[in-house]
Amino acid sequence: MTRNIRIIGVPMDLGQARRGVDMGPGALRYAGLSDRLRRIGCTIEDQGNIETPVRDTLPPEGGLTFLPAVAQVCERVYQMGQAAVAEDCLPIFIGGDHSIAVGTIGGVTDQEPVGVLWVDAHGDFNTPDTSPSGNLHGMPLAALMGIGAPALVNLGRPGPKLDPSQVVLIGIRDLDPQEREAIKENGVGVYTMREIDERGLATVANEALDRLSRFSRVHVSLDMDSLDPDEAPGVGTPVPGGLTYREAHLLMEIIADCACVGSMDVVEINPILDNRNHTAKIATELIASLLGQSIL
Repeated sequence: MTRNIRIIGVPMDLGQARRGVDMGPGALRYAGLSDRLRRIGCTIEDQGNIETPVRDTLPPEGGLTFLPAVAQVCERVYQMGQAAVAEDCLPIFIGGDHSIAVGTIGGVTDQEPVGVLWVDAHGDFNTPDTSPSGNLHGMPLAALMGIGAPALVNLGRPGPKLDPSQVVLIGIRDLDPQEREAIKENGVGVYTMREIDERGLATVANEALDRLSRFSRVHVSLDMDSLDPDEAPGVGTPVPGGLTYREAHLLMEIIADCACVGSMDVVEINPILDNRNHTAKIATELIASLLGQSIL
């Protein structure tokens, strides 16, 4: 079956203090994303980049002062995600920092609920009250569940876009203290790197998909810092002890086998910190695996 893929660039670096992730969409395109997907039979429509504010035109304090600008961009992302699903396209949002997920997941859940696989070193479950840094890229999952800044919680449509039963986190290994408690209290499904080490990636992946099997579509939110920094050095918030190259591919391959992927975002690629665009190249390979590229 031919997949109609819609690529949407979101070059936003307003969710964190470290500069460079705004160049992530360009890095993925330079790595040959469209050509790679065409080779596995996908039809590609690249809609270019969503216009985002230039960071240097905004208040120099950063952090929460960027909230209005982030909400404005995510509102546009929401609309484009909603339109892609309505037009029977599979949207791939290429970021940009992880705050874009407030818009990506909000938009693709507008028609009906979807399951969400959140593949990340971090929980992104902070709020303005709990975040040690005030960086907005650490808050999107909480906002999607109705917790945090009203400008994010009510983006696109009022109230929560997800409930805990719709979400499974994979690859987690770095949580802030209050964030850890909030994830536990809200009953979100979590597979830490310890569980992956002890039980194996295949067991964890299949169990995660089984938890989401009641949904006809799954959104994959892939933060490239879920991989070990030795594998993917071009990220702004690296955490040692992440997924290996093969574990990341196996995860994408197992998800692909269920034929349930309806949308995805790929975030936090920072070419400034990378080695010859290595991280973007790996991300391109992982996207291809998720969409059906196989060894045989």
